[in-house]
Amino acid sequence: MNFRTNPKTGKQHSLLGFGAMRLPRSETEPDGIDTEASVKLLRHAIDNGVNYIDTAYTYNEGGSEKVLAQAFKDGYGEKVMVATKLPSMRLLKPEEHAEFLETSMQRLERDNIDFYLLHGMKERYWPIIQKFDTASFLQKKKDEGVIKNMGFAFHGETFEFFKEMIDYAPWDFVQIQLNYMDADFQAGVKGLQYAGSKGIAVIIMEPLKGGKLTNNIPQPILDYMDQFDVKRTPADWGLRWVANHPEVTTILSGMNTFEMVDENIKILSDADAGCLDEKEIALLDKVAVEYRKLIPYQCTSCGYCRRDCPQEIEIPLIIGMRNDASMFNNHAGAKFEISHMIRKPPSLCVGCKKCEEICPQHLKVSEIMKECAEFYEDESLQYWKDFDQKDLL
Repeated sequence: MNFRTNPKTGKQHSLLGFGAMRLPRSETEPDGIDTEASVKLLRHAIDNGVNYIDTAYTYNEGGSEKVLAQAFKDGYGEKVMVATKLPSMRLLKPEEHAEFLETSMQRLERDNIDFYLLHGMKERYWPIIQKFDTASFLQKKKDEGVIKNMGFAFHGETFEFFKEMIDYAPWDFVQIQLNYMDADFQAGVKGLQYAGSKGIAVIIMEPLKGGKLTNNIPQPILDYMDQFDVKRTPADWGLRWVANHPEVTTILSGMNTFEMVDENIKILSDADAGCLDEKEIALLDKVAVEYRKLIPYQCTSCGYCRRDCPQEIEIPLIIGMRNDASMFNNHAGAKFEISHMIRKPPSLCVGCKKCEEICPQHLKVSEIMKECAEFYEDESLQYWKDFDQKDLL
């Protein structure tokens, strides 16, 4: 296993981290997780050098944290650093800071948390985090030794917002989405480098874009990659592209089979900063271009369309997910994502066309929303039904 030094703590992190959101499934267990299979898989990863495990309060409604507690028995918990998350999207009162943290520790059967993050930070949650002074709560718990490192997982729309968050508090680490398709998405490479310049550890999520860069790859992409002189699997290309950046501390992978664990360990055992040369990087840049030729809607995610939407529909995110479904031949995955990430579905569009008047790409947004509503079959979005922070501001 390859290791990298955490710039804040000096500790050695396995370059491969285990993301515990996609553990082996069970149709019979209450939380939907196959506990026995998951414990075996996690311990196999730990036995082979993985020492950073990431979960969250919301994963399987706490099931993920509970399964980790089982995997950490028999001394395994002493071999790893554990990260879990405060559910920013569910925060309705300041008192819940302590309640969420205590619940996670009880589920994990630990009296402290190595890495504690604000979960899924987007622009819409930021006012609540500021109003409730959540960063001060985290700092207090760090001073008490209840958490060892404080950070946030970023899902905002711009580098500017990422920079604002980085500069807001004395964070120890940050978690960002990064892969060769998303070099300029959300925080992007620019955000990675900015955090690195501040001496902040950077944990990478979605290095293979949730499996989209390895599963059901469209034939035109496979044909294009077959032309490369260097032969690697799609997973190898994707993980090496991330590992090539020296600011990266750990790369999370949501693994649910022994084969995935073994393959990722093998790839990252000899991948380090500079593991790709300029020619190889250029090849992946061209793969990204080929992927983007497959998208149905040329949206740049500028966000202008959202400003005057009377329904407050998250138009760029919806279109982005629809584009991903076509690019990566992943329609089922797109429907799952929209049900967990979108509060206002495309079916709410009233066709006022205010967005179309200001769209720089001159997209017929109202027609796109209609098509997206049909494509997503108007998902009910029950995940969000009990959590609305809007009235708190």
